[in-house]
Amino acid sequence: MPLRKRLGIVAASAVAVAVVVSAIVCYMVVRTQLLDQVDGALKAQAIAVQDGLATLGGPIPGIPASAGGPAQYWQIVAPDGSSRSDIGLPTDAHVNAIANNAAGPFYSDIQVGGGRFREYTFPVRVSNGLGSETVAVQLARPLDGINHILRNLRLVLLLLCAGGIALAAVLGRLAARQVLAPLAEVAETARHIEETEDLSSRLRVHADDEVGQLATRFNAMIERLQRSRAALDESVRAQRQLVADASHELRTPITSLRTNIEVLIEQDEQLSGEDRRRLLADVLEQSEELSGLIGDVIELARGDLPITTAEDVQLDRIVADSVARGRRDFPRVRFETIFEPVIVEGVPERLARAVNNLLDNAAHHSPADGLVEVRVDPSGVRVRDHGTGIDEADLPYVFDRFYRGANSRHRQGSGLGLAIVRQVARQHGGSIDAANAPDGGAIFTLHLPTVTAESPEHDGPPAPVAGDTVAFR
Repeated sequence: MPLRKRLGIVAASAVAVAVVVSAIVCYMVVRTQLLDQVDGALKAQAIAVQDGLATLGGPIPGIPASAGGPAQYWQIVAPDGSSRSDIGLPTDAHVNAIANNAAGPFYSDIQVGGGRFREYTFPVRVSNGLGSETVAVQLARPLDGINHILRNLRLVLLLLCAGGIALAAVLGRLAARQVLAPLAEVAETARHIEETEDLSSRLRVHADDEVGQLATRFNAMIERLQRSRAALDESVRAQRQLVADASHELRTPITSLRTNIEVLIEQDEQLSGEDRRRLLADVLEQSEELSGLIGDVIELARGDLPITTAEDVQLDRIVADSVARGRRDFPRVRFETIFEPVIVEGVPERLARAVNNLLDNAAHHSPADGLVEVRVDPSGVRVRDHGTGIDEADLPYVFDRFYRGANSRHRQGSGLGLAIVRQVARQHGGSIDAANAPDGGAIFTLHLPTVTAESPEHDGPPAPVAGDTVAFR
């Protein structure tokens, strides 16, 4: 059964119960009020009778019309069971008990000759010539008028209940349609998304109620799904691009390596010792280039995975280790450092790889006995070389994969080092930027969300080594 129909039935049932209960209460109140009026008139005449009835042969005292008028019917019952009345009213043991002064007054409904009456029976003390005795007096009023009013009232209330239930069913259905309209919109939007996979659809929020909150949550869910899908599509696109670029870049060293190996195999006897050594050196160099390229590609592919093992890392210690490595690998370059104790949350190996790539890039672009300045502070890591700088046309692309600028095309390399730096920075919630220094050289700044801290294991900046200075330009 549709939800709209069920809500209409529930609303109609609730109103039906309320209308029926109200009708019953109304009927009972009106009936009680009418009977109270009859009982009041009977009680008033009973008081008059008790005050004015002296002997059994006397008339029954009446009451004025303003008090309800005298009872239409009466009967006096003596202790011996004899009675005098203008109509034969039924008697029973209770009435005889009152006549014998053994019971108290009471009201009752009686049936006489096809008519219904309201009767009040009470004791009265009268004189009998020899003394006094107690008799029972019965006063009765017909209920035809009241019953007619109550019949009409029942008919009116029955029609009112039927009309109220019918109206409640119609209004409940209309209200259900109005209330469920936003839910129908949710269902339609979900169907549209299922059929078209279009995650740009959004629901209108009609009101700040439960349905409006549902629409808001639905929109937030769709927006999150859209962002996730866009990120997934971008990741897939980037992976495909990486595979395509890597395939293109791998082709050259593999071709050259295969050519040299074929020459060594086919012309081994004709080659001189010098030629053989030169070809073997080329093979070794190409193997190293191929190994580095494969390592960089793997690093880039691994970098797309989310960080799951982040820890607090002393950034200045990592940079100090990288500088020590740079001094070993590039003895012709001087490194000057300024370190402040800094802690960053991340993966030490990935951060070290990014810093190593920045230092390698600066060393490769530095002249003999050139200077590379390295600084660590709460803003991140800053590396400056004093080489030829970056061509202005290359600045927007230096962090792209496999991009080789004008000043780098004659040097060995994969063009992935700076791309890895950018990937590591983004993975750790930071960024990387490059600029040319006013007096020559390039400046790379790795921005990371860091916190200056003095750890128990860190008693200050690393001790300066030969060639270090305390100034940073």
